Amino acid sequence: MIQENIRNVQEHIVKACERSGRDPKEVTLIAVSKTKPECMVEEAYAAGTRDFGENKAQEMSRKYDSLSKDIRWHMIGHLQRNKVKYVVGKACLIHSVDSVRLAEAIQEQAQKTDVIMPVLIEVNVADEESKFGITTEETMSLVEEISKFPNISIKGLMTIAPHVSNPEENRWVFRKLKQLGVDIKDKNYNNVNVDILSMGMSGDYEVAIEEGATMVRVGTSIFGERNYNI
Repeated sequence: MIQENIRNVQEHIVKACERSGRDPKEVTLIAVSKTKPECMVEEAYAAGTRDFGENKAQEMSRKYDSLSKDIRWHMIGHLQRNKVKYVVGKACLIHSVDSVRLAEAIQEQAQKTDVIMPVLIEVNVADEESKFGITTEETMSLVEEISKFPNISIKGLMTIAPHVSNPEENRWVFRKLKQLGVDIKDKNYNNVNVDILSMGMSGDYEVAIEEGATMVRVGTSIFGERNYNI
């Protein structure tokens, strides 16, 4: 079932790329495996998936230790400063940096373990009170500040769009994030490359791709509904 779901999502990615004149190779599918057991990750792995997203630091760390070492783990959830030690050096990318204080904790751990930690800046484009992330207005100054940290490399931006019944309602969100990325590129900050736009989830990833997403985070359409009771 999971393998079939992955094929279906990949087909939709290809079609969205065709509609927008893009190469499907530009889009990375991240299978969001949060709350899902290792056996389901292994099933997706057997279908060829190598990028997986987790939103809890310790769960990601546990799966990193127990599963294949060629898996690329993405930390996509809100990251507390005291949990940074579980993620730095294990995640290939932290999608959810939204403050200087969090960046300082990542810098400290990355320096301690002698790694350069790739990160994305999480932007709350729609200004939803229930969501983490900084406002679009604050993004430029935060990027400038974090770009000074020698053990952090800013690779792009991430957003979580509102939950909507019609994905077209989120098109403006994705468009705005892409424009923000263009504006940051124009500043030519050292240590900053806005090559990654992590946007779009199960309900709206096709629209996100049409608006420039390079990473889509898909969980429900691959693994089914999440179980929050574990």
